[in-house]
Amino acid sequence: MTQFTSLEERIDHAAHAVLDRMPASGLSGAFVEFIVFGLKQAWACLFGGIMLLLILSTRMVWPDDAWLARYDFVFLCALAVQVAMLAFRLETLDEAKAIFLFHLVGTVMEVFKTAAGSWVYPEEAFFRIGGVPLFSGFMYAAVGSYLARVSRIFDFRFTAYPPFWMTVAIATAVYINFFSHHYIVDLRYAIFAVTGLLFARTWVHYRVFRFRHRMPLLLGWFLVTLFIWFAENIATWSHAWLYPAQQGGWTPVSLAKIGSWYLLMIVSFVLVTLVNRPQPMPEEKPADDAPPARPPDHSS
Repeated sequence: MTQFTSLEERIDHAAHAVLDRMPASGLSGAFVEFIVFGLKQAWACLFGGIMLLLILSTRMVWPDDAWLARYDFVFLCALAVQVAMLAFRLETLDEAKAIFLFHLVGTVMEVFKTAAGSWVYPEEAFFRIGGVPLFSGFMYAAVGSYLARVSRIFDFRFTAYPPFWMTVAIATAVYINFFSHHYIVDLRYAIFAVTGLLFARTWVHYRVFRFRHRMPLLLGWFLVTLFIWFAENIATWSHAWLYPAQQGGWTPVSLAKIGSWYLLMIVSFVLVTLVNRPQPMPEEKPADDAPPARPPDHSS
């Protein structure tokens, strides 16, 4: 059963009052599922969308001589948004826990990666650790917020999900490789292969409105990764951060970063499962009007 906050319950009841009048089958039924899918995805992206809007809008209007640095303004706004989302019950306490984990894990990696020259933050900031402004941790938190919310409002269920300890092991290997590849051989291709084998049979089952649908989990991760890559192009255009190739003038983010984000998606998903464990897809129950099963015949 999908778990909603009190506000989401009211929205859900209002949606049912309107959409339940529409046919469940044919094009009308498919249209309802499509519209609700898009609205739920937008709701799941709430924090990430606000962060992207803050980064984009401040890039266009922030004055150069402002007494408060642009990065600091984004950080303070992100902090206020998080407090407001909890206060107005736009997210659950479990989602806040996941966001905190992402902020911590992301900031540690940011400090290391900027020191290694993987990317830079070209503007000044008061709220920072080394060369890393603290708003950057909220960019990782936005991914965590999305995954936690989408899992809840679509009521994710899984079939053939690997043993939990294996998923933690592969996520740990991914995270370590983000650091270790600067000193030893990059193991990402081996990790891709192991991940493919581990999750090859895993399907995620999700409820949109009236019906459950399903998708290979690996495909779902890839689609989310593409979305993040597009968002990263907007963020780097807005000078939220810059890769070395972009410092002489903005260019699209390398397609190779899709692989990096895919690996980060694995870490992100497993971090969410530390707070909310994956639930198996229950077996289908026979319909109420179905004839009772015949007992086995032992006469022969």
